[in-house]
Amino acid sequence: MPETEPVNWAIALHGGADATPSRNYAHVKTHMTALLKTVSAKLEAGESALDVAEFAVAELEACGHHIAGKGASPNQNGVWELDAAIMHGPDRKAGAVCALVGFKSPVKVARSVMAGIPVLLSGKGAADFAAAHDHERVPDPHAYYEPSVKEAPPPNTAGHGTVGAVVRDRHGALVAATSTGGLLNKTPGRVGDSPIIGSGTWADENTAISCTGEGEYFMRTAAAASVAARIRYGGQTLEEAVEAVISEVGTLGGKGGLISVDRHGHIALPYNSSGLKRASATSAGHFKVKVFD
Repeated sequence: MPETEPVNWAIALHGGADATPSRNYAHVKTHMTALLKTVSAKLEAGESALDVAEFAVAELEACGHHIAGKGASPNQNGVWELDAAIMHGPDRKAGAVCALVGFKSPVKVARSVMAGIPVLLSGKGAADFAAAHDHERVPDPHAYYEPSVKEAPPPNTAGHGTVGAVVRDRHGALVAATSTGGLLNKTPGRVGDSPIIGSGTWADENTAISCTGEGEYFMRTAAAASVAARIRYGGQTLEEAVEAVISEVGTLGGKGGLISVDRHGHIALPYNSSGLKRASATSAGHFKVKVFD
């Protein structure tokens, strides 16, 4: 996305590639517009990409409009298992949790994980870690969670509403963060691409990527890291790299999309699904919130 002015900061958000034409997404666009204005102001004021990415994804988790955080759905056993990851491009520090049960903001827990040695914590280990770091609990899951999509598809098929953010701040730092409740009616213990560094989440000094869709296909293509590798080793532009990766996902039979930003502040938001809930803004005046083209 070429800019006519130098870009000091840039941000993109997504609320998943589960958008279907028969649904009304006015409430989603209203929330994303307000959130985009808030995070844009934070970046304009000089806040770090890491803080802004965590804040944005936590807000997307809390709003209940997506299959993540409050809007997530339970697995086949009626248990809410949530995943999240965050990655800081300048030093490639990363933190992630998967199959996390009992806590409101997986991305905040992932940020805490980033501060230590482990990169990924799962299940009981992730929950014990979250408790030890005083993260906010969900005392009554059935009272707290309000699934944003209530139709139950066949096991492990359809229904993906991952949320994410990619950010370039005024200092040039790039960060990606992703959070999800996973596929609707998923097999207990199933983990998709979102918390897997290099599959659903990646950031380095050149680009930041957050993916959404049928996670198994993004894992099988190492989608997020593949975008970065195409730029680093193949000399591709951001637009060329993301289009090639989404094409590869599609060739395997997968549906979904991704959001990405490079070190120049260019943004690319490709998808091969029916729609992608997305928003983007830059210091050069770009500001857009869309679900369908």
